[in-house]
Amino acid sequence: MKNNFLKKILTSLAVVIACTSLTACSLPGLGGSVKDDIVIAGGNTTERQITSEIVAQMIKHYKKDANTSIINNLGSTMLVFQTLTGGEANVSGCMYTGTSLTGELGLPATTDAKKAEEQVVKGYSDKFNITWFPSYGFENTYAFMVRRDFAEKNNLKTVSDLQKLAPQIMAGVDSSWTKREGDGYEAFKQKYGFDFKSVYPMEIGLVYNAVNRGEMDVVLGYSTDGRINAYDLVLLEDDKQLFPPYNGSPAATNELLKKYPEIEEILLKLEGVIDSKTMQELNQMSDGDKIEPNIVAKKFLEKNNYFESKKPTPLSERPLYKDLNKDKN
Repeated sequence: MKNNFLKKILTSLAVVIACTSLTACSLPGLGGSVKDDIVIAGGNTTERQITSEIVAQMIKHYKKDANTSIINNLGSTMLVFQTLTGGEANVSGCMYTGTSLTGELGLPATTDAKKAEEQVVKGYSDKFNITWFPSYGFENTYAFMVRRDFAEKNNLKTVSDLQKLAPQIMAGVDSSWTKREGDGYEAFKQKYGFDFKSVYPMEIGLVYNAVNRGEMDVVLGYSTDGRINAYDLVLLEDDKQLFPPYNGSPAATNELLKKYPEIEEILLKLEGVIDSKTMQELNQMSDGDKIEPNIVAKKFLEKNNYFESKKPTPLSERPLYKDLNKDKN
């Protein structure tokens, strides 16, 4: 009981810090409540901020009476998840199958995208009373990447091709990846059978500049980051399938969906509308062209008329969700 209380306090404090730059954060027990509000848990990555804005603007477009806000700058998937289960938020702008499969759900990694989706949909419903929605259409997986001149000089196409250069390679990797179970650093060494000369953990946002400037030979980044095209980086094929699918999806608490059933259709309108190439372009608009995520989201939605003509199939009519929807009733 004491540990749970401490965990909730620490989560709330982290959310308060994340909200310092916002004007409409509602925090239970800290001066506000999400009882009648729609509060979206965003993140500190460009991608999560853009998708959160897309969700927020879709809700505002279709449900103009809703009091909708975003909590941005949440520094990890676990913190996003804790704001949902702790009552500080009731929608997540973007969750990733591979991350939540091995993280919150503690299940083994799998490279089978369909199986991963089934497990997170069922797991989130059974354990957390949260609906995991169908994917936006993009996969933001981990990917090893190098400069194009480095790839051409050394004939690099796959991760396995790095083995011949490994004793001389300096690799920059996402800090959290070094400790990840299932598809992290230790799993990489076991799966591929080699290690690099030096491995430097760093913030994910720094890896692209590091390899572009030649400070690192190879880095591990996110496959939809806009800087990949901007810097003309080459993604190496994960030929031994270390990384599970990381399909991006929104999620919402069943409490919210019961109170506002129309949110389901709004979120389903976003199913399959953002492929990986489009997400990379949206990320580049923000990271490269320095356009604020809310403007990027607005331009995308206006271009597509807020998907007004799309009539999605309700979750209750989908085999994967049929047995889960009764949890909301």
